[in-house]
Amino acid sequence: MTMRPKTVEELLGILRDRRSLSELRDYYNLDRPDDRPQYTGARFDTLDGGGARDGVRDTVTPYDLLAVACLEVVVPTPVGLSLVEGPLGQEIGSLLREIPADLALGDADANTHVKHGSPADRAWWLLDAQDDVGWVIAGKVMARKRPELIPVWDNVVRCAFGRPRENAWLWLDGRLRQDGGLREQLDQLHQAAQLPKLVSRLRVLDVVVWMRHRRQHLRSSCPGLELSPAD
Repeated sequence: MTMRPKTVEELLGILRDRRSLSELRDYYNLDRPDDRPQYTGARFDTLDGGGARDGVRDTVTPYDLLAVACLEVVVPTPVGLSLVEGPLGQEIGSLLREIPADLALGDADANTHVKHGSPADRAWWLLDAQDDVGWVIAGKVMARKRPELIPVWDNVVRCAFGRPRENAWLWLDGRLRQDGGLREQLDQLHQAAQLPKLVSRLRVLDVVVWMRHRRQHLRSSCPGLELSPAD
């Protein structure tokens, strides 16, 4: 018998799996700090002090574009130039100023900031509409600027969760707010793995799920991340 990680208990089962701690430390290269990192995505969170730090939280910088590239996607050069020094950057910056930088998904009013029509949603759609950007890159740019509120969401992670049909941000917010145990487990993993402070709760979940599903993920007709009840 198998199950897909759609409920809080199933998500907790993934996080409590003995593999999660070692995979987190492996992803962030914590046991071999002097070696060349195997996963460049480890720098997404911390490069240049993070995308939500004072002074840059409402501005897309070249370091943000490089951080996104660490996740194996590239913002097209014309779009990147417009984000850094053109009208697109001004539009995105205006929307970012309406999104609290310290609000976390699962907080009491987080859903109002990720629902349809919210500034975060409008910024995502604006990015998604740019030539050769699409939903994956748009989401990673937003996750860089608001790491506590916007999850990294790509094909592997979406597939692992069984491709939820509803808004992915609201879907995850509902599970985080449903039971404090999920937030507590993510925080415990963060502490046990000795992750950098800038690694958000959402990134802990993202990395655990991505590491678990990346090898078995199929480009088409993938059944998603399936777990036995014993996991």
